[in-house]
Amino acid sequence: MISARNVTLAYGKRVLFDDVNINFIKGNCYGIIGANGAGKSTFMKILAGEIEPNKGSVDITPGERLAVLNQNQFAFDNETVLNTVLMGHKKMIEVMQKKDAIYMDPDATEDDYMHASELEAEFGEMGGYTAESDAATLLGSLGIAETMHQTLMKDIPSNMKVRVLLAQALFGNPDILLLDEPTNGLDIETIGWLENFLADYENIVLVVSHDRHFLDTVCTHVSDVDRSKIKTYTGNYTFWYESSQLAARQLNDKNKKNEDKRAALLDFIARFSANASKSKQATSRKKALEKLTIEEIEPSNRKYPGIIFQPLREVGNQILNVENLKRAVDGRVLFDKVSFSVNKGDKIAFLSKDPLAITSFFEIINENLKADGGKYEWGTTVTKAYLPVEHNEFFKSGDTLLDWLRNFVPPHVTDADEPFLRGFFGKMLFSGDDISKKTNVLSGGEKVRCMVSRMMLQNPNCVVLDQPTNHLDLESIQSFNEGCNTFPGIVLLTSHDHTFMQTVANRIIELTPKGAIDRLMTFDEYLEDKRVKELRIEMYA
Repeated sequence: MISARNVTLAYGKRVLFDDVNINFIKGNCYGIIGANGAGKSTFMKILAGEIEPNKGSVDITPGERLAVLNQNQFAFDNETVLNTVLMGHKKMIEVMQKKDAIYMDPDATEDDYMHASELEAEFGEMGGYTAESDAATLLGSLGIAETMHQTLMKDIPSNMKVRVLLAQALFGNPDILLLDEPTNGLDIETIGWLENFLADYENIVLVVSHDRHFLDTVCTHVSDVDRSKIKTYTGNYTFWYESSQLAARQLNDKNKKNEDKRAALLDFIARFSANASKSKQATSRKKALEKLTIEEIEPSNRKYPGIIFQPLREVGNQILNVENLKRAVDGRVLFDKVSFSVNKGDKIAFLSKDPLAITSFFEIINENLKADGGKYEWGTTVTKAYLPVEHNEFFKSGDTLLDWLRNFVPPHVTDADEPFLRGFFGKMLFSGDDISKKTNVLSGGEKVRCMVSRMMLQNPNCVVLDQPTNHLDLESIQSFNEGCNTFPGIVLLTSHDHTFMQTVANRIIELTPKGAIDRLMTFDEYLEDKRVKELRIEMYA
């Protein structure tokens, strides 16, 4: 078990945590959630001993080993990939070094050799004799080829470093595992492997993630960081969100009888508990939900932005035609022979094993980049709004937010006064003096919220979204997701967020060097389809 006792941390007048008391129990996986800046990562660092609180303590059951996903990609530059993973089990490395030092000491005594034999036994109990093969297997599961295992960390790509550091944290079956954004830099297949790994993990896991599908798959509990406190709720992220929304609606319904409210909550718990039996953590989650009482369900204090795209007009029959489009970079073909037409009602998720392929495709159809071959044509009725993955160029002017948004007022808006523009900022939770902020000092999340305000201002009937969840907190991601679900127009998107792709898209197009794979199905159906799997292997060969 790991516990926080009366933990308090403040930076000047800003109080992150005030007398936090919380226990994390073996067999459970806790999703640490909270708005951006609430202190999720800071709390993980307090538990790991990297930050000392102003008051209080962290207690770990004696003898239990804690492992942390290292965020410093350069910390092991001069170590090989394999050694970096082995270094995740510090105690095992210490024991190995002690026993090896005895064997290498020409003056070692008989007592020293007796001690070495004791260390050998301890080393064996820790799995030391199979450590290298175990580490190699773990690396292979995370997509690190054996040919890379003896390479120095400084000589491998950054996306591979992330995987090695994840393997380091997972290595040796730690009793307590702290993972801050573990899916960053992982592809769909590797995220799936990690979900299965953690769903079967029998020790304590604490994870910070903005990936709702990941949280739903692995978590038995949610620990909500809000208003300087942390409260733990039974169930995964979706259960927490839906139950808190239900509780909030019932709280506002003054005419509803208490008995009716109680019945509705009990019915909700029963239905979600039944659905838990289909999850990868079926047994532990179902048991936890069955023990849940309605008193544990509370309304959320969170504020959710209002992301609502309102088309000025409906799209016509011709929306977007793409013929034999091609793009290559430095001799590397990102995609070729891409042809398709967008139809009314389409909400299309784009995939590729090379993320640059989709970004290049979106930049081409938004007239920011030239194709190397082929052509595309938008219909005359289409009004599109584009959220590019890189948008820093939009914020170099140093204008106030109000003046910045004025630059993007479309011709059909004749009266863009301050109250009108404030309305778009208000939907994205900018209020009061926020609109006087300068654009060149905004955080990543604030910039995305400004870009969404700009998109809503266009009244588009087609939105193009390149990684829309980057830099956003879970509340904004949830609202963005729901906004796209209810949007009556066309959606073209790509995202690392599994839930976003699954719940919005009704069509999947994968861009490959040998053409496009185009299927009318959901994201999950696409990933599970045997014929698609075979075709993907062929198209990337």
